[in-house]
Amino acid sequence: MVIIGGGPGGYESALVAAQLGAEVTVIDRDGVGGAAVLTDCVPSKALIATADFLSRFESAGRLGVGFEGTDDDQHAEANLVQVNSRIMDLAAAQSRDIQAQLESVGVRVVRGTGRITGAHEVTADLVDGGTRTFTADTILVSTGTSPRVLDTAVPDGERILTWQQIYDLKALPEHLIVVGSGVTGAELAHAYLGLGCEVTLVSSRDRVLPGEDADAATVIENVFRRRGMKVLNRSRAQAARREGDGVVVTLEDGREVHGSHALFAVGSIPRTKDMGLEEAGVELTPSGHIVVDRVSRTSAQSIYAAGDCTGVLPLASVAAMQGRIAVAHALGDAVAPLNLRGVCANIFTDPEIATVGYSQTDVEEGRVEAQVVTLPLSTNPRAKMRNIRDGFVKLFARPGSNTVIGGVVVAPQASELIYSIGLAVQNQLTVDQLASTFSVYPSMTGSIAEAARRLHPLEV
Repeated sequence: MVIIGGGPGGYESALVAAQLGAEVTVIDRDGVGGAAVLTDCVPSKALIATADFLSRFESAGRLGVGFEGTDDDQHAEANLVQVNSRIMDLAAAQSRDIQAQLESVGVRVVRGTGRITGAHEVTADLVDGGTRTFTADTILVSTGTSPRVLDTAVPDGERILTWQQIYDLKALPEHLIVVGSGVTGAELAHAYLGLGCEVTLVSSRDRVLPGEDADAATVIENVFRRRGMKVLNRSRAQAARREGDGVVVTLEDGREVHGSHALFAVGSIPRTKDMGLEEAGVELTPSGHIVVDRVSRTSAQSIYAAGDCTGVLPLASVAAMQGRIAVAHALGDAVAPLNLRGVCANIFTDPEIATVGYSQTDVEEGRVEAQVVTLPLSTNPRAKMRNIRDGFVKLFARPGSNTVIGGVVVAPQASELIYSIGLAVQNQLTVDQLASTFSVYPSMTGSIAEAARRLHPLEV
């Protein structure tokens, strides 16, 4: 098996393939772990964790905690050079750990750019020069995506930035304009606000996080505004230019937003060009994504694909699952098709938003019938102890069977809390089974159990 791309879809599938006895080669250009480890997920979440740690100092007074000295001494500041250095060191260490794990099970890692040159042939243009060709019974493509760039706002790596370039900054921006209010834009706007920047978030939609649960997105937008972020709704960016020591972002309606830096988070494009995919018979969408079925097969025999380059769902966990499913199918192991209803997803704002299964939109648009209960965290004793004022738990249950079919958690560390609801959705547990499972008192998970109890069916 030859795997093109060493991100989560690639390295996770390589580990499974090696375990099943295959001879595995991974061709990767930038470092094992891919963008998820080197420039996207791991660095951005580390940046957010730093900002969240810093915010604890600001909230200490509400817990009755003070600091010795004068008022002028009672603050903390982020040294961005040290912060970014730590983040990049962490990402590099994670990449080395993954490569060591691959090599320990016999996977061959080749530094280069892979392209399909025959029905069962992959050629790698090596980083250190030259080429090398590999034959393969099975080929897996997991090349990911790169940030979408506007022709009218070309990044320069200094003042106009993509989310992959922010770790080269030598000082905190005085005023960061974040263009794009999807997951990446909202997360990074939150991070830099927490680090002490003035932040303006430009959103082309009615609210931030337009693809998420509306109640959850409203909580996040209200928190953003309360903490001093300027949110421009229904404001589509048209262009950006440098002007002196700053930038100017021009909106479609003619307004101009002035700042020191601009960060564009306006989507991504698949890395599928010039790889020989179409020549090999692999069907692509008009956007360039690879068309796959639920076991990760492409339209070409013995060629599979996984991860963001397929456009299925841009999450590292989904990429890894697609890769594992592809390997199991190719090598004849037991396999179940990809089930997106069981995917737990998280947005790392503060509070976080975690979701699984069917959503409020699914219910409102008639795709599924469900009973819904929402429980605010303001009644949770652990939340009160931790001075948590924003957030809720929302559960969806199917009438009749009373099975849990979805959930939303808005809370600090919601990414850790959603797992229990994910287990319920994946294994079709009823609300009574979820409610009858012991939770610790006091705990945030107690609100999940309480929400399930409130969905207990009453006989009429």
